[in-house]
Amino acid sequence: MQVDDAIKFLINFVRNPRQDGYTNYGYEIYITNVIIAYRREVEGDVSHNPWEGDRARELSTIFYEAGWELCRRGIFRPGIMHKDGQATDEGASGNGYSVTTVGREWIEQAEESAFIPTEPSRFAQLAARFRPRLGEGYFQRSQEAVKCHFACAYLGCCAMAGAAAESIMLRVAISKSGDEEATLREYRSARGRSKIENQIAGGLRKPLGSQFRNLVDLIKYWRDEASHGGLSDISEFEAYEALARLLRLAHFVDDHWEELTGRPRL
Repeated sequence: MQVDDAIKFLINFVRNPRQDGYTNYGYEIYITNVIIAYRREVEGDVSHNPWEGDRARELSTIFYEAGWELCRRGIFRPGIMHKDGQATDEGASGNGYSVTTVGREWIEQAEESAFIPTEPSRFAQLAARFRPRLGEGYFQRSQEAVKCHFACAYLGCCAMAGAAAESIMLRVAISKSGDEEATLREYRSARGRSKIENQIAGGLRKPLGSQFRNLVDLIKYWRDEASHGGLSDISEFEAYEALARLLRLAHFVDDHWEELTGRPRL
């Protein structure tokens, strides 16, 4: 289990409160009760008190971090729901949270896909698989993109996902031409990005070229939208999709490296 999984379970717990007979002591979310519910519902624990033992201690570390991350994003806040609530020492030590006004609106309005947060450490593991082939520029920008998503900076997330996609295109084009200086000069010229894309896709069999263009087109759109000076309505959904599409592009290029570059896989 990782922090992403705990966050998803916490959001579900808020949307679907459990009638488990345990008190929340004035807090809206009491981590003790969340872990008991997790152990029973997900892990099938049937003991009298799933809060006891080494497994509960192990889970508490993950759920405490998940609770803090939701606080950092403004969805939870530490503390009791209102004045005169029954605060406890355990609640004040990391077990007790309430949902913020903004958080309540987010939980009520967001689609289910928004409840799958992108934890930087997990995304880094996925992105790092392609780092040797796609380069440091791709990896750096992909990490900046997911950090923006993690901070709810969705405009920045889309911009950096687009930048990472361009790094992938440049990596492919340079490998294909064998001339880094000439490729970069072409890229920096008028309509350079389109020229590089055409160089890559132009010589491919049609299905492969179409798939490549489809993967990069939407990311380019979001990056262009993010770079304009006007008000943008880019939301968490678009940012999440930008990250997912970036990973699909990385997979695609890695799988079809020989056809895209004309060079053997090493």
